[in-house]
Amino acid sequence: MIVSMTLELKDIPGQLVLALSPISELHGNIMSVVHQHEEKTPRGTIPVQITFEIDQRVLDELIERLENSGVKVARVGEERLRSSVSVVLIGHIVHSDIGDTIDKIDSTGFAEVVDLSLSMPAIEKTSSAYLVINAVGEKELKKSLETLREVANKKDLLMIEPIRPNSGGA
Repeated sequence: MIVSMTLELKDIPGQLVLALSPISELHGNIMSVVHQHEEKTPRGTIPVQITFEIDQRVLDELIERLENSGVKVARVGEERLRSSVSVVLIGHIVHSDIGDTIDKIDSTGFAEVVDLSLSMPAIEKTSSAYLVINAVGEKELKKSLETLREVANKKDLLMIEPIRPNSGGA
């Protein structure tokens, strides 16, 4: 299968080799590498788009190897990320800095908030937020939910989870 993957690399020597080695070790055939050194992500990393051919059965192992070596997998395939879950947060969402809450998920490198709906009846009243979180796999999705639970507890927010989307396919 042909895979398109976006990685986030630290801006230090050797990171590109660190990212490409596991693909080679798992008998992948690298077709293209776009290394945009002058562009940085909000996390200060360098985005690298790689297209390669690899046996589908080793894709999860590849992602695990990359993550274990410190390479962040931001996107896999046509979809941004492969696993998805929705949660609801209830409390003083805006006062507790929803941007910081989203950053905690996005900064993991393996999950991100891809949709947010906020209901705030009045500034002093309790508000609610509906978040959709995508991750590179189920294990990473569980980790992102653990992170969100910790943040919700610290900010005294009620977290209702998981609400699985009714999707046809992924």
